[in-house]
Amino acid sequence: MSTNAWQQDSASESETPDEGYWSALLNEGEYSTSLPDDDESTEYESESFDEYTEVGFDREFHVETSPSDWADMRTVMDNDEVLDLTVIGYNRGGLLVQWRTLRGFVPASQLVNFPATANSIARHNALKECVGKVLNLRVIELNIEQNRLIFSERAAQAKPGERADILNRLQPGDIVSGFVTNLCDFGAFVDLGGLEGLIHISELSWGRVEHPADMLERGDEVRAYVLDVNRSEGRIALSLKRLRPDPWQTVDERYHIGQIVKGSITNVVDFGAFACIEEGLEGLIHVSELAEGHFLHPRNVVSEGEEVSARILSIDGKSRRLGLSLRLEDKE
Repeated sequence: MSTNAWQQDSASESETPDEGYWSALLNEGEYSTSLPDDDESTEYESESFDEYTEVGFDREFHVETSPSDWADMRTVMDNDEVLDLTVIGYNRGGLLVQWRTLRGFVPASQLVNFPATANSIARHNALKECVGKVLNLRVIELNIEQNRLIFSERAAQAKPGERADILNRLQPGDIVSGFVTNLCDFGAFVDLGGLEGLIHISELSWGRVEHPADMLERGDEVRAYVLDVNRSEGRIALSLKRLRPDPWQTVDERYHIGQIVKGSITNVVDFGAFACIEEGLEGLIHVSELAEGHFLHPRNVVSEGEEVSARILSIDGKSRRLGLSLRLEDKE
């Protein structure tokens, strides 16, 4: 946990996902990976939506899109139709397909049976093998102004109207079940039956989560709380932690100053160390409360993962602050 994390206002923990999370999905696919150091790396060095490896075309090749094609594609999207499109290229984030004068993008995270690996060479080979194949796809995003057309193979598996039914039926506060389809740095995607919802990393647990893969695996069945439903964009924000009480809401009732508690060191910083005494409850052990005498750095006293006994110095549930000390006896 960073130093700033201790200073964050609690409201930031409950922010619903913004456009940045979803655009990151388009840019990175399932994982944030580094490029391999080989001769083929230039083929897919771009992460942007607008640049691709275009098989059979010069890299500068440009197709002038037709307004009528955009209008027809809007009808396809509104009718929830499935299209059979041939893959003509790829980049690190996914595949390029073409329909008439329009080029569309299929993020790797929206492909069925795409390998769950962070190995960039394996991802590259899997994407390359898709070139020339015909995929069953549904439109999940269409933006004429940004020349953006996004398809999903996962969404095409749903029955006609099924995705729209889910969007119309779900309300904030509902509890849903689904299967984890993808894990990204910023969260986990859950298939609700042809439509995916996003659990942002901040909504996985009341405690700190370094990466969604620390809590979930692809294929896991989960129950989630519906935070928000954006019907116009077809997006659903989910939460795991909202299914459990916020431990900070009752911390003043369950703990008292002077109490000795067991905890695990989660992070060691220049000014002290953080210890978790239960899921979602982390306290700060200031450097002055780590030990008697002088020492070069808190790491000379404690290390991450170490189990400790600590005395509670202060409790502030409203500000989500907990002060701890490894000095178990009160100072005179």
